[in-house]
Amino acid sequence: MKSKKDLLSILDIRDEIPEILDLAIKFKNDEITDKPLEGKSLAMIFQKSSTRTRVSFEVGMYELGGNSLFLSSSDLQLFRGEPISDTAKVLSRYVDGIMIRTFEHQDLVELSNEADVPVINGLTNLEHPCQALADTQTILEKKGSLNVKLAYVGDGNNVCNSLLLISACLGMDISIATPKGYEPDEDIVNEAKSISKETGSKVQITDRVEDVVSDADVVYTDVWVSMGDEEEKEKRRNDLLKYQVNGELMNLASKDAIFMHCLPAIRGEEVGSEVIDGSQSVVIDQAENRLHAQKAILYYLMK
Repeated sequence: MKSKKDLLSILDIRDEIPEILDLAIKFKNDEITDKPLEGKSLAMIFQKSSTRTRVSFEVGMYELGGNSLFLSSSDLQLFRGEPISDTAKVLSRYVDGIMIRTFEHQDLVELSNEADVPVINGLTNLEHPCQALADTQTILEKKGSLNVKLAYVGDGNNVCNSLLLISACLGMDISIATPKGYEPDEDIVNEAKSISKETGSKVQITDRVEDVVSDADVVYTDVWVSMGDEEEKEKRRNDLLKYQVNGELMNLASKDAIFMHCLPAIRGEEVGSEVIDGSQSVVIDQAENRLHAQKAILYYLMK
């Protein structure tokens, strides 16, 4: 197997995060205008549906001079019983990179182990590193530095896990408020706390939402019911009711705090309309940065 770079977790690019963020900003500012991926193809496997991930990767490959192939669950033998190893080996003969958006993180790991080309985590139940990179780019743009307090409120899901890791890696303070039983992954929390001792990041995990949001520079939340959690919908809504980011909660943050959400959002559940549609919201700029961050990832892994 040839040497290759993958992005399965934020930890895979720990030392390269500043370089990738710099690339993303340069792409956004049209400072890189060549077509570095001309003649290259990216296979995009979607077991989970998507808006931002699909469009940003497709457009990103096009703008870099390459080609992308959308492969849904109904398009592949993988989801009809073919082993992941066979799919990985065959696709490696056709394309120059594979992006997968799926449920189980172990499936991503197996795909990476068997593929001879770079593999990108477009989302798993454990992590969403592409989102965390775009989020960090947005914070840099809006606040001017990463010397901020990031408050995450709600379900300690894949987005929360990746935000924990990237914050610790970059020395950014992060405070997370979740109900009991909804905390981020324990291994990731421990890893983030270990890294934070080296970088000076402050990591806080609590169930006290007011403590987390108080004086925060960035307030972030995500949906309460992710794909695959639909059977727990009512329980999740009841358990997370006190963790809605509404106007009253935002008033506890810094006066110039920004509100972030990776979208899609359910107004009236995890966030109030007055917040996500208000002047402090940067969610559309945040969504746009998925394109620029994706281009930086593709450039870094496939050039």
